[in-house]
Amino acid sequence: MDFSYIFRSAKFIGEQLENAGFVKSDGGTIGQGSEPHAFTLCRTICNSDFYALITLNPTEETLTVQVYDSATNEKYALFDNARSHGSFVASMREEVQKIIEEIRAACFSSADLKEKYIAFLKEHFGAQPDFPWADTPDFCVFRCEKKKWFALIMKIKYKQLGLTGDDDVWVVNMKADADKIASLIDKKSIFPAWHMNKKHWITILLTAATDFDRLCALTERSFELVS
Repeated sequence: MDFSYIFRSAKFIGEQLENAGFVKSDGGTIGQGSEPHAFTLCRTICNSDFYALITLNPTEETLTVQVYDSATNEKYALFDNARSHGSFVASMREEVQKIIEEIRAACFSSADLKEKYIAFLKEHFGAQPDFPWADTPDFCVFRCEKKKWFALIMKIKYKQLGLTGDDDVWVVNMKADADKIASLIDKKSIFPAWHMNKKHWITILLTAATDFDRLCALTERSFELVS
């Protein structure tokens, strides 16, 4: 199962790998010799009847989990089958998700940029947030003098951007030059606009993994375009 979305939501801290229990993919000790591209962590689950093999590759920004039967060392295919929804598989996935959250806490800086970004919008543009939707009171828009939006801050799920993961994430929709959108989109921090015209708008994650200076520069351009 793929949990690579964690690299979109947080900034990787490699110094904590050993403390989290990871070892080199070749079985060596972290910090000795040249570093491999991947690291692994093995954790027992389901009362030791199964174990999860977690593989983290910082170079490729991937984090995957495979589950094996402890008695036979055979891969447990139902864990990866999206159509498997039995109570046992569900409890197994819950255990694995807890392990992933432990890894996130130990090896990633996960503070989001939402509050820092809102402070930037207020100070740089002299704008105040507008909360136009009663059913989503945390969603807000920032407007230029013509009352047009140049930034829409909202919370969606990673899977709505085409990423693996059911977690919620704060994002901002903003306008961009139509002829530059294709080159801006990297499917890491910048995506085709969610729920808006993809020919003129983009969606940017407000996570620790996002380049804040670039986020601010793109916001300035959005302000110019709608003004």
